[in-house]
Amino acid sequence: MDRLKIEKKIVGYALAKPEVAVAAEPKPEFRREATDGVAEVIRMHEKLERPEMLVGSTYKVKTPVSDHAMYVTINDIILNEGTEHEKRRPFEIFINSKNLDHYQWIVALTRIISAVFRKGGDVTFLVDELKAVFDPRGGYWQPGGKFMPSIIAELGYTVEKHLILIGLLKPTELDDGQKELIAKKRAEFEESKKQQDAFSKSEYPDGAQFCSKCNTVALVMLDGCMTCLSCGDSKCG
Repeated sequence: MDRLKIEKKIVGYALAKPEVAVAAEPKPEFRREATDGVAEVIRMHEKLERPEMLVGSTYKVKTPVSDHAMYVTINDIILNEGTEHEKRRPFEIFINSKNLDHYQWIVALTRIISAVFRKGGDVTFLVDELKAVFDPRGGYWQPGGKFMPSIIAELGYTVEKHLILIGLLKPTELDDGQKELIAKKRAEFEESKKQQDAFSKSEYPDGAQFCSKCNTVALVMLDGCMTCLSCGDSKCG
């Protein structure tokens, strides 16, 4: 045994322990999840690399507050293509317009939304967040009598339309009973012609008022109660 000469002051000590081989921990896998008896499942995650080609849809958004339309393109990534676990998920968004007044916030918004898409998980919350943005200068009316609180809110409706298209969201439709009741009440109202307002042309009867629930000019007086012919909301419950 070799002797070791200590030339410095001893300030502490510890017992030597036998060296134990430590197995290398496996690196975390973010992109795949092993399943029993089937192929590995690829899930959305921020580490998921962008493929060379993506599929997507482009939506034209024309607002009365701008002379130029916006073209919203949402590209999707197909996970587990050709298997029973195949899913289509949004991956990135682009907004193109000739109007350079909105250039800065368009670039910022598209980068943030794309980052949320690539993060994976439940991205449907973006729809409610965007639709809740109100323009301090006031919103605008769409053809058909639907009120849009801001351009950002209309982008939220566009994202919602796309998420419904790819199956991430379910369409919010009235059931058969509600549709039948609304059709009946609408027919009664059109016959009575009780209200005469100055609203512009709409698919709903003349004299309909603004519904704060669905932002549509479809609120009429039926049986002594204000009822919406679009969403079925009633002030009497």
